[in-house]
Amino acid sequence: HLNFMNPHAIDFTNRHILVVGDVMLDRYLHGQVSRISPEAPIPVVHITKGYIEERPGGAANVALNIAAMSAKVTLFSAWGSDEPGSILTEKLKAAAVDTCFDVKMGFQTIVKQRVLSQHQQLIRLDFEELNPEYDLTNLFHLYCAKLPFAQVVVFSDYGKGIAAKVPDIITAAKQQNIPVIVDPKGMNFNIYKGATLLTPNRKEFEAVVGACRTEEEMRAKALKLIESLELTALLVTRGEQGMTLFLKDQQEFHLPARVHEVYDVTGAGDTVVAFLAMALADNWSLSEATILANTAACVVVGKLGASTVSPFELKNAFYQNGIADRGIMTEEQLVIMREEAKSRGERVVMTNGCFDILHAGHVAYLEQA
Repeated sequence: HLNFMNPHAIDFTNRHILVVGDVMLDRYLHGQVSRISPEAPIPVVHITKGYIEERPGGAANVALNIAAMSAKVTLFSAWGSDEPGSILTEKLKAAAVDTCFDVKMGFQTIVKQRVLSQHQQLIRLDFEELNPEYDLTNLFHLYCAKLPFAQVVVFSDYGKGIAAKVPDIITAAKQQNIPVIVDPKGMNFNIYKGATLLTPNRKEFEAVVGACRTEEEMRAKALKLIESLELTALLVTRGEQGMTLFLKDQQEFHLPARVHEVYDVTGAGDTVVAFLAMALADNWSLSEATILANTAACVVVGKLGASTVSPFELKNAFYQNGIADRGIMTEEQLVIMREEAKSRGERVVMTNGCFDILHAGHVAYLEQA
């Protein structure tokens, strides 16, 4: 599926993904700092008209990433009957996201408000009702009605209350042989039992299984978690060390992080699960889906705040980077990559030296390789 010479072949227009999870409104206030407050040693930020941005966040950002690739997406969530809730509804509708949601009277829609100057966050203010009690019965019935028309389900857990129904969501999908991808939260991974793929970051993973000092220790703990939770696979995102896909009874698949400038990691996890879902909906293998998700994440971390990836940006990323097996990795990861290459019948060429210039000697051995 991943024809790196022809990324135009990537097309998800006929795929339908269901996204269930917690949503919020991300608000960005951009201003200039020219003085320190006389009241306290803090910067005074002058917010001018037109410099306030509002974007759907959380599970809604997952849905936006899917809609941006022209795939069909239905979002299931709950938010308040207030102004932020109305803004969420309007923006999701404008992005062609099909929404099935409960509007809760008296419930406060979660708002994460960031104040920025010169593209740097100065402070984040969270407006939310702690530990809200949801009645998700109606939402679950709507989900079950849409399930027969979907190829993949994504559960995006932000720990805001929607997770109460996740065991039922997974069970219903499994009964119809529909894969479920879960972006987890917290330390109770047992509620995700039976999911197809779990995508914790390294911090979340180690909070559940304990610290991993070596690649082998990480692999052993990942496989044990796969077995205990009855997963098909586990994808651990590892920041500057890339991401590693663990599969039962198979060699792990590691993608090193590409060398690029990281601007803002907000929403990168949303992009990863969105592209994993679209790839699996189109019958890609888990390793192919991981390559696609890694490429998309590399694009989105170069943007400010939670954002999406356009088809043009994705194609451009493939043209620029080619095959994804490149970048900085540990010695242990290098050994794994070498064995994978040899198993595919490929030859491994090793070199060292300085690459500040390209001269005839470099060209000669590159031609030989």
